[in-house]
Amino acid sequence: MSWADKFNLLNPIVDLRLICALFFIPHVVGKFTEPATLGFFKAAKFNPPATWMYVAGIIETILTAALVFDFYTPYVAAIAAAHLFVAGAATYKVTKKWIWVIGGIEYCVFWMLTCVVLAMLTWPK
Repeated sequence: MSWADKFNLLNPIVDLRLICALFFIPHVVGKFTEPATLGFFKAAKFNPPATWMYVAGIIETILTAALVFDFYTPYVAAIAAAHLFVAGAATYKVTKKWIWVIGGIEYCVFWMLTCVVLAMLTWPK
């Protein structure tokens, strides 16, 4: 597959891959710029919280790059779904809420499911 094919925005699978990837960017930026993020990792009982926060940021950076550049997409999408499952579980542990706009897990679940669909659509036959 050529680089032009990897970024053909008329291909819905490419669009889904880029959506799954690019939504990680604000997630990563928040890990490194928002002081409240460390408080979340403390509340979710990740120990040591700062280490886990940076590990999550590094994982998300790698997932972003791999998905944007279409490297091992089905496997990376599956790993991204697992990562988002953990994020959603941690969010639920802290907030006990579903609705995203009040701090719930709705967004993580939706994003996780889009990654699952991406993995399914690109999985080798």
